[in-house]
Amino acid sequence: MASITIGDIKIDIIKKNIKNLHLSVHPPDGRVRIAAPNSMNDEAIRIFAISKLPWIKKQRSKFQAQERQSKREFVSGESHYYQGVRYLLNVIYTNKKQRVEIRNNKYLDLYVREGSTKEQREKVMMEWYRSQLKSQIPEIIEKWEKRIGVKVDSWGVKLMKTKWGTCNPTAKRIWVNLELAKKNPRCLEYIIVHEMVHLLERHHNERFIAYMDQFLPNWRSIKEELNGLIFESSKWSY
Repeated sequence: MASITIGDIKIDIIKKNIKNLHLSVHPPDGRVRIAAPNSMNDEAIRIFAISKLPWIKKQRSKFQAQERQSKREFVSGESHYYQGVRYLLNVIYTNKKQRVEIRNNKYLDLYVREGSTKEQREKVMMEWYRSQLKSQIPEIIEKWEKRIGVKVDSWGVKLMKTKWGTCNPTAKRIWVNLELAKKNPRCLEYIIVHEMVHLLERHHNERFIAYMDQFLPNWRSIKEELNGLIFESSKWSY
C-alpha cells in the first residue's frame, strides 16, 4: 500500500476503479486513508490531502479523546458490555455447567470452576457472546435478504482485530465480529446490512453509498455510534 506523509500524519493511499476521491479517518488511533481513482497522479492526491488537513486533524483529535475500556481480567466488580448496556460482572464458582446469566438487568453472573484462570473465564464469556450473536443473526439476514434482494449462502462469527465484518461476494459468505455482541443491536444490523450490500457492489464507491442510503438511511449515525467505545487492543477500521 502506498502512503504519503504531511507534517507528522501518515496517509495511506489506495487506488481503485472509482471516479472521485474518498477520504476517511479510522478509529482508534486516527489512521488516515485516501481512496483515489487509478488515473489520478500522486501530486494531485497530495494537494487534496493538504486541503483537507484541518478536517483530518479534527477527526483524529476526536478519536484520541474517546473513552477506552481497559483490558479485562474477568473478575467480580468489572464492567462488561452486552448489547450496548454496561453490566457488573459477578463471578460464581460452580461444579455444574459453566455459563453466563443476566440478573436484574444489572449483573452478568459468570459461572466458572473454582481456581479458573483469566483465560478460562474469558473463554466462557466469549462463547456466551458467540451464542447470543448466532441466535440473533439468522433473523436479521432473512429480513434483509427480502429487502435487498440478495441471498447469503453462509455466515459466521469470529473475533477480528481490524474489521467489524467482512464479505466474500463470490462465495456469498459474510463474517461478523464477535465484539458486536457488546454493541447496541442496531450496530449488528448495520454491519450485516453493510456486508450484504457488498453482494450488490464490492467496493465502497458511490454506488455502494447510494445502496446504503436507500436501505438504511441512518447508517452514518449508527456507524458513529458503533465506533464510540473502543475496546483495548482493537484497531477497528470501518
